[in-house]
Amino acid sequence: MPWSDRFEDPISLADGRELVSLSDARAYILKLKKADQDSEAWQTAIEALLMAAEGTGPMMHARIGVLRALNRNIERMVNSSRKDTRWGKHKLARDR
Repeated sequence: MPWSDRFEDPISLADGRELVSLSDARAYILKLKKADQDSEAWQTAIEALLMAAEGTGPMMHARIGVLRALNRNIERMVNSSRKDTRWGKHKLARDR
């Protein structure tokens, strides 16, 4: 696969731009600071991009690698204040 191959779904960046192809992702990574490029998340993304460009890996892995690297600092929050659904604790009408 050449670098011009497109992702199935573009990757949206925080600034509104989109990474549409392997080449776009490569250019984005090359503009990152060296320290960011050397992080484990970006190294994994780079490896997946190279494998996709060489035809030895799927495009989806490259896309997922870039997405994970982009979102590596985002902490998932769980809303613990939600009302308990109490599933499985309802009595049948005949048992009331």
